Amino acid sequence: MNPPAFWQAPGWGQSFLSGTSPGPLMNIADLLAPDAVIPGLKAQSKKQLLQDMAARAHALTRLSERRIFETLMERERLGTTGVGAGIAIPHGRMAEAKTITGIFARLENGIDYEAVDSQPVDLVFMLLAPENAGADHLKALARVSRLLRDRAICEKLRAAKSPEALYSILTVDKNGAATAA
Repeated sequence: MNPPAFWQAPGWGQSFLSGTSPGPLMNIADLLAPDAVIPGLKAQSKKQLLQDMAARAHALTRLSERRIFETLMERERLGTTGVGAGIAIPHGRMAEAKTITGIFARLENGIDYEAVDSQPVDLVFMLLAPENAGADHLKALARVSRLLRDRAICEKLRAAKSPEALYSILTVDKNGAATAA
């Protein structure tokens, strides 16, 4: 039996992701650059998707593409980062990383990602963090998780066509104001 999707799990509000520490909410704009958004990514498998995400991360960070891919695969071996409802949040920590870096991709077609609900994944937000990021890594995961559990936002992301539109949806809060960087 598969566990429930992360936002349906009992006590979600008290989970380690949302209760990392008090303080201001991390902004998506702090994690995601406009050129780190990929609309219509064509991937046929989880492995290919993670390779494509590693290639984009390499282009943005100059970190080793192979090392990024290995870091993501190591994390997947611990358990899937496919959290349900078509969403995956692959992530990992690397000693070489200097800052927390996010990359978002909307897949052209959903893929089998071995998600907790066994549904295909089409929205992917990857995070790479420095090895010593600790609480900041968890805050970033919590912020991305909070954003992507909003069904209205996910519907908008699935309908958006351009990287600019995707970035705007990801970085504008519910009240319509851009998140502060």
